[in-house]
Amino acid sequence: MSKPLKCDVCDENATVHLTQIINNQIHKIDLCESCAEEKGITNPDGYSLADLLVKPEKGSEEAAESLESLDECPECGYTQKEFKKTGRLGCEYCYETFRPLLGRALEGMHRGDQHKGKVPEEALERKSYEDRINSLESDLQKAIANEQYEEAAQFRDEILELKKSLEAEETT
Repeated sequence: MSKPLKCDVCDENATVHLTQIINNQIHKIDLCESCAEEKGITNPDGYSLADLLVKPEKGSEEAAESLESLDECPECGYTQKEFKKTGRLGCEYCYETFRPLLGRALEGMHRGDQHKGKVPEEALERKSYEDRINSLESDLQKAIANEQYEEAAQFRDEILELKKSLEAEETT
């Protein structure tokens, strides 16, 4: 038996599942009953997922005004209307121009507007080596400053071993 899908907004069990195809790409959103109601999904005709996710909340006049002031990107001329229709931006400067609009869209789609992706295992291992080497180099400098030359030699040897291990992994 498969796990029930979670709401993309609040993590409750999702019961409303929306799918839209834009430029041959499938975009899906899963919502619980309360979030679907809060987003105003009662009639699936006449809206796109982008409209649904970037619509200002009721009573938020300030948010509505700030979104209306975002007419078009000064670099490429891409408009807010085009973004809402396609769910895509025109150029790299659109991200800055439409930041308020994107923030609302990302919060609605991804439980926030900060990327929290996975890090490849190899990158974690490399970072671990580098962190350990940096720590040992700091300890080495302190030992030298305090004239603790035997400890400094041990730190030096350990740094050399870690650097050799790191190089060996990179060539593999």
